[in-house]
Amino acid sequence: MTAFFLAEIEVITDADRYREYRQQAAPIIEKYQGTYVFRSDNITPVSGDWEARRIVLLSFPNVDTLRACFQSEEYKKIAPLREQSTKSKSIIIED
Repeated sequence: MTAFFLAEIEVITDADRYREYRQQAAPIIEKYQGTYVFRSDNITPVSGDWEARRIVLLSFPNVDTLRACFQSEEYKKIAPLREQSTKSKSIIIED
């Protein structure tokens, strides 16, 4: 069953460090069969308290593969780049 990972980036505090994170994250995500459904900075809130600057939606074959990706040693090594350069939230959505 397909699983999705939705990230809401509210604030980017260090654009260079966040760019480095994105460059390093992409091959890890692909290694775990993840695909980018979309990545966008063009966000228009319609209702609620959205303050997102960027939205990223990833698709994985299943939730186990998704979790394996984000719990992998490779990803854990680069996670501090994201944590130190953004204020963000993420959720897992199962189809």
